Amino acid sequence: MALDQSFVGRTYPPTDPYEVGREKIREFAEAVGDANPAYTDPEAAKALGYADVIAPPTFVFSITFKAAGQVVQDPQLGLDYSRVVHGDQKFAYRRPVRAGDRLTVTSTIEAVKSMAGNDILDIRGEVHDEAGEHVVTAWTKLVARAAEPTEPVAATGGEA
Repeated sequence: MALDQSFVGRTYPPTDPYEVGREKIREFAEAVGDANPAYTDPEAAKALGYADVIAPPTFVFSITFKAAGQVVQDPQLGLDYSRVVHGDQKFAYRRPVRAGDRLTVTSTIEAVKSMAGNDILDIRGEVHDEAGEHVVTAWTKLVARAAEPTEPVAATGGEA
């Protein structure tokens, strides 16, 4: 079933604030193999002009993807999440995410397309801190793969 085109432009309520912690940043940096000391050492971050450690650029994905769940779980949209694969991700930063930030995400559906039976959904997540400052915009592309055609069930001819 194709996704409802009238959802383009629909904006969902902001998420509850997510508090960014030093340990979460350190764990993420280690998980992605990024040894930049600005991600783990407050003194190294201060030497670069930051008040505390900063997060790797892709850290915010976990926050924005969770926020996109509001879109994915909207029953009126008609998205079959069991068929979804992650298609693309990009970010445009105003400033780095910092330890101590309390971030909210507001998700908007930017596009709904169908190609070769697949539904493609573009979601924009606007991330703001608790002062209302815009921190980053994240774009997520989700692809709902076309359903497999059902194969006819072979009739049995009785007992052999």
